[in-house]
Amino acid sequence: MTLETKEQMIGALALVVLLALLGFMNQSRDMASVADGRIRVDALFGRVDGIAPGAEVRMGGVRIGTVAAQRLDDKFRAVLSLNLTDSVMVPKDSSASVQTDGLFGGKYIVLEPGASEQGLKTGDLIAYTQDAQIVSDILDLIISQGQAAMAERRAAAESATGQMK
Repeated sequence: MTLETKEQMIGALALVVLLALLGFMNQSRDMASVADGRIRVDALFGRVDGIAPGAEVRMGGVRIGTVAAQRLDDKFRAVLSLNLTDSVMVPKDSSASVQTDGLFGGKYIVLEPGASEQGLKTGDLIAYTQDAQIVSDILDLIISQGQAAMAERRAAAESATGQMK
């Protein structure tokens, strides 16, 4: 064997090992949810900016499912299909909201459990939802509140100097 042939074989072997490792990691990540089974429910939102299929669904900070699909209904509202594990009983009157990991982090769905003793079943709809917050809207709100506070301080300072004269 030549040195070039040996290098090619080692490279091919390393590539096969890398692909096998990536496949194993992906399979083990989803293994718990596959073993548990799935419940597929829909959640109705006004807007879901930044959520895509594959995004996590969490309850109490624990991953209990993923976003399977998204579509618009006949009134142009966003409908997310959620795959949830059946090992966790999610009350039928639970609510869903779009949350963000930090200011510019990834988005995910948070389920807040309701008080119902009946659990969600495949085909149910989560109607109590909170839409995604848009970062630019939040920044605009912060800036406008800061400008209003500065204007109040200026007015207070001007009135104080006017009273001193």
